[in-house]
This record gives sequence, C-alpha cells and structure tokens, in this order.
Amino acid sequence: MTRPSTILITGGTSGIGQAIGERFAADGFVVVAVGRGQEDVDACQAAHPDWLVRRSDVSSESDVAALREEFRELDVLVNAAGMLLRQGQEFDVANFARVVDVNLTGMMRVCESFRPALATRRGSIVNVASMLSFFGSGFVPAYSASKGGVAQLTKSLAIAWAPQGIRVNAVAPGWIKTPLTEPLYTDAGRNQAILDRTPLGRWGEPGDVARVVRFLASADAAFVTGVILPVDGGYLIA
Repeated sequence: MTRPSTILITGGTSGIGQAIGERFAADGFVVVAVGRGQEDVDACQAAHPDWLVRRSDVSSESDVAALREEFRELDVLVNAAGMLLRQGQEFDVANFARVVDVNLTGMMRVCESFRPALATRRGSIVNVASMLSFFGSGFVPAYSASKGGVAQLTKSLAIAWAPQGIRVNAVAPGWIKTPLTEPLYTDAGRNQAILDRTPLGRWGEPGDVARVVRFLASADAAFVTGVILPVDGGYLIA
C-alpha cells in the first residue's frame, strides 16, 4: 500500500499556515500542524481532529529536536511561523533579536533539523517570506530584516540541497486577511490606502497563498527551486 505523503507546517495552527494545511489535506496529505500558543493548538486540533497538531517553539532547540524524532520522513516542510512587534518595540535590541530568532534563525533550525527527513523522500520546502523581503519598513525593522533574510536563506538552501533532491522555494504574501493584519483592514484609512495600491483591488485570503504553496510543492514545479514568488495582487509592481 502506498504511504501517504506528509506535510509539516510551522505556524500551522492559524492564519495562512492553517489554510495551507487545509489545502494539502484536501489532496490526502497527513498534516502535521505546529504552533507555539496552546490556545491556537487546542483550537486547531478541535477544528481538524484528523490532523497531528503539536505545540512547539521554533526558537527552542529541544522543541525542534523532539519534532524531528517524531517525524523521520517528510514530503513537504512549510515554514510559516513568524512574529512581529508593533509600536516601535523592534528598535529595542533584545526585541529585535527575539523576532529574528523566530522568523529567521528558527526557520534555519527547522530546515536543518528536517533535512534528512526530506532527503529521504526527495521532498520540498516552502518558506513564507513577505513583501518586506523586497522593501523596508520604518515601523518593524526586525521583521523586515528577518524576512529579507528568509529570501536569501531560501536561495542559499536551494543551491546547497539540490544535490539531495530537496527543492527550496518561498512565497511572499502581500496584504492577506489574517489575525495579524486585522488592525489594518479594520482601520478605514489604512485599508483604503492598501486597496488603492493593489491592482487587483482586494485583500488576499489565506487560501490564495495556500494554493500557490501547493503548486510549489507539487510535481508541476519539479524544475523550480530558489524562487521567491509574490502572492500580492500586484502590490509590488504598483
């Protein structure tokens, strides 16, 4: 009997990560959704009782090691875990380091930990980058720096791990309606400014990103690696 394919998604218990899990589950994947907050983990497990939902912090070596021991073969790894701090908090050096540790160092920690599991299956990694992988922000410097790093890490691992049959790509979501962006799309002024610059004239939905991740992880993208693919309704070109 054919072994079902397995996807592990950090940040998979809410928002874009959870939508990615739902998209892959529809294609028969075993979904391992990983989240840091217990409330999100519990809610995700209740909503998706057939998923394997785990609480883990990507900035913790021991947490990631425990996940690695549980899942020794993997077809797809999606790194969607991330954080930002508002109201100027990222200008504090300790806060800056904390954001980078989750968004960038944590991503590398997970990628390297699961590299043998992916090599066994000649699997695929899809990282979640950002519009701020391409331009800066005067409000969230740590988030911007970390997401710029995600783009370069994606390209670097794509080169390094191609001989092992592992493809590494990234999506760069634009303005997507998630709990993280709720303060923006519920603010009439900010919402209109975003819509005015987005050629397709709407906010993205988590499913818009999930469908692109599914493509990048599929055989249809078998000759694609090292790509940072915007999913932004045209925001970057406007």
